[in-house]
Amino acid sequence: MDALSLTTLLTVAALAGWVDAVVGGGGLLLLPALLVAAPGVPVATALGTNKLAAIAGTSTAALTYARHTKIDWSVAGPSAGVAVVCAGVGAALAGAVPAGAYRPVVLVVLVAVAVFVAARPRLGVVALPERRTRWRVVAAVLVAGGGIALYDGLIGPGTGTFLVVAFTLLVGADFVHGSAMAKIVNAGTNLGALVVFGLAGHVWWWLGLAMAVCNIVGAAVGARMALRRGAGFVRVVLLVVVLALVAKLGYDQWLAG
Repeated sequence: MDALSLTTLLTVAALAGWVDAVVGGGGLLLLPALLVAAPGVPVATALGTNKLAAIAGTSTAALTYARHTKIDWSVAGPSAGVAVVCAGVGAALAGAVPAGAYRPVVLVVLVAVAVFVAARPRLGVVALPERRTRWRVVAAVLVAGGGIALYDGLIGPGTGTFLVVAFTLLVGADFVHGSAMAKIVNAGTNLGALVVFGLAGHVWWWLGLAMAVCNIVGAAVGARMALRRGAGFVRVVLLVVVLALVAKLGYDQWLAG
């Protein structure tokens, strides 16, 4: 990898950390950048190296949120614990599911999320604590720590965004607090997947650590910006990221070689 490719990759790692800290979806930027910078890298190794950078960024963002806002640990804690295991299972199965099998489903879900968020401008702008019932908490743990974490280990793009939307819809969190909980769970998914990829030898440790440093910088800036600017700002970024994910997956599905 030449100096220009490395510099570009590390710059993208910082930007991806910012996006991940605000609303998730940094993998949309960083994973393709890694594949372009190192065209010969096996996909599993790219995924594993990306997880090393991502866990540094999501953990930094989670700590930043935890220091500056109240986190519902009764939801985030169990979700993160379950997520470690489920993401590890997903990583172990990575490659077993062909990309063409999941893209249409993810595209439909993303379009539905974009339409739903756009059609309800107050969604996530204010908290709705009346939605937080015991059964909704259980549902949030199962959806976030189970289903979404499994998806993150298998595939990955949009995991943080799905987590934010899940916490907003299921337990009535606003987008800032939903993003805070999402970072904690996302750190768990990254840990579970990283352990599996690492044990299988699918991590470039030195490159991943360099990316991690840049990801941390971007994540710290992004989390502080989200806290300062509030739920309305996070909502706008969420919509932009969802539309970008739709465009990327749509291109991969119908236009890419």
